[in-house]
Parts: sequence; structure tokens; C-alpha cells
Amino acid sequence: MKVQEYFTNNKGRGVLSTADSAGNVNAAVYATPHMMEDNQIAFIMRDRLSHSNLQENPSASFLFMAEGKGFSGVRLYLEKTAEEQDTPKIEELNRRKGSYDEENEMSSRFLVYFTIRKILPLIGSGDPGVEV
Repeated sequence: MKVQEYFTNNKGRGVLSTADSAGNVNAAVYATPHMMEDNQIAFIMRDRLSHSNLQENPSASFLFMAEGKGFSGVRLYLEKTAEEQDTPKIEELNRRKGSYDEENEMSSRFLVYFTIRKILPLIGSGDPGVEV
């Protein structure tokens, strides 16, 4: 199954993990990724720790736990390829329209693009049944 199909057919929770250039790790809850052309994915993020870490270290991982399926899910190993700030594309992709408070509405948003380097199941190192 392709990644796009996987995320279309599964609801759940995700955690994006990043690290700065010194190896200090951060983990943050994120929605499922946006599927982009050229087999890339993207996340909308604010200028907080995850975004800051990606300025120093382009590597990240996204752990996704599928809802209602026991310990089922995937781990995506990612490399940042590009980003854009406060563009119309961000508003077009935004799934949470109207759910931010006034302070968040005024802060910058970034659309950060990633290439998927590897996909593993949530547990173990076998075939995840998902491909790019």
C-alpha cells in the first residue's frame, strides 16, 4: 500500500521527533502529514522547537499509531528538503481552520517538506506493508 493510501485509510496520533545540531531531541504531537507531489510529505508548523531544530539538522522521524488497531502503525524516517513561510498553500492545506487562538493566528506558519528515507512498522523491523 502506498503512504498516501495508508494515511487516507487510517486515523490515529503522530509524533514528530527532531534534534538540534548538538543532538538535543524534541518530540511533538502532529497531525498526519500532507501528501505532496514527487513522493514528498509536508507538515504545517509554527516557529517553535521542532522548526528550530530542522534549521540545524534536516533529519526527523514521524511515529504514527493507528487508532483502534492495537500496536499498529508506521515509523517514517525523514529528511527536510524545503520550506515555505506564510504562503497561500499553507492556508489551502490547513485542516484546522478557525481552531487557533488569536496569538497563534498572528504567528508565522511554515510548510516544511520532507523526503521519506525509510518506512518501518510501529514495532519491529519487518515489512511495514507501506511504501513510498
